[in-house]
Amino acid sequence: MKEKLPLGKQIAYAFGMMGWSIMINLISVILVYLYIPPTSSGLPNLITQVAVFGIFNVIAIVTASGRLIDAVYDPFIAQFSDQSKNPKGRRIPLMKLAIIPSLIFCCLVFYPLREAECTLNIVWLVFMLIGFYVSSTTYIIPYNALLPELAPGSQDKVRLATWQSVGYVFGIGIASNAFNLTDAIQNISPETITRISALQITIVIMAALGAVCMLVTVLAIDEKKYCISQPSAIPMKKALRQTLTNKNFQLFIVADFSYFIAVTIITSGLMYFVTVLLQLPETIGNKLMIMMVLVSFIFYPIINFLAKIIGKKIIVIVSLALLSIIFLGIYFLGKSDFHPLVQIYTLIAFAAIPLASLNILPNAILAEIIEKDSEETKENKEAIYFAVRYFFVKIAQTFGIALFAMFLIYGKDVGNDFGIRLNGILGFVLCFLAALIFTRFKEVKPI
Repeated sequence: MKEKLPLGKQIAYAFGMMGWSIMINLISVILVYLYIPPTSSGLPNLITQVAVFGIFNVIAIVTASGRLIDAVYDPFIAQFSDQSKNPKGRRIPLMKLAIIPSLIFCCLVFYPLREAECTLNIVWLVFMLIGFYVSSTTYIIPYNALLPELAPGSQDKVRLATWQSVGYVFGIGIASNAFNLTDAIQNISPETITRISALQITIVIMAALGAVCMLVTVLAIDEKKYCISQPSAIPMKKALRQTLTNKNFQLFIVADFSYFIAVTIITSGLMYFVTVLLQLPETIGNKLMIMMVLVSFIFYPIINFLAKIIGKKIIVIVSLALLSIIFLGIYFLGKSDFHPLVQIYTLIAFAAIPLASLNILPNAILAEIIEKDSEETKENKEAIYFAVRYFFVKIAQTFGIALFAMFLIYGKDVGNDFGIRLNGILGFVLCFLAALIFTRFKEVKPI
């Protein structure tokens, strides 16, 4: 029996998620906005916006390519981690190796070779995205596999998943300040610092902060002290078969898949909702995220309490249903008589409630599925389970970004915004389907 993870170490564990969240959300929030900006942004077009086959943006194809290659890589890094016999642990050494490459590629994604529309930028973006996604995956798969090892009991898992969620939300909050910091940097010398240069400097600063946060977890967690680390001997094909044939896991994945497509749409579209549908300044984004964080934190202890009383399943179903209604509200942004600020603040405040539970409970639920599987099969496949989950998460995020970018063909500017509004309808359908699917999930009783 290993030592119980103290509070300070739980917080240190959350730092790793915060660092990864900063980087991944810089990609999610800014990538599409940078490469196919609305005309009012002051940014140059960097790649062609001509539709391929009439429906696909080049940016959609590029992001899909990077994510698909990354998704295929997931089970290999998971198997390597599960089978590792490194004397320092199965997870932490891999995470340490991934930090610097993640930082470098995250920055290079936003440094196109030319500040003008050209094919060279497309090729550059493809390879930089692949490098970033592979590097960040090498960190996050072993990181998540630590959760069931560091938290032995059901409530321990919920508690650690809560801290993990706090880290993720803080990462979103920091990334959302990108345009505020960009403004501050550009205001230092408006004559010499261009909008795109200021944004690139911002990316470097924030990505470096993310790398430092990722390093905190690596340095603070002694894997040999707090984890019972038993290398897996099961071949990858058999491990994948056992994982994918787990009925409860299948239901979890299908609901999770629908949810992440929807969330990627709202993340990718936030700047468009703000600047196009409501015609508000870019810098309002950080205030929205601060509100979301504060409202979420109010509900964190409530969710932990309710999870003990009524279980996790019912909370997830209700949260997905509420989120579907929030997405429907996106379609009507800018059409109401209420002030634009009232509309967006109301939407974000209500969205924070279901997002609080959906940031905490899925990882705790998955950790219990893994624990039950380990008891039944006598094999430790923590990383494989998280790899399969993140394989589908990445496919979902790929679809989310691709669908969002594709819909922009039908309107992305003030007065021509139907493409942006269509994403609200799609998010509504996806979250509603996810709620229906999860009703069939059989909640795992803690062992």
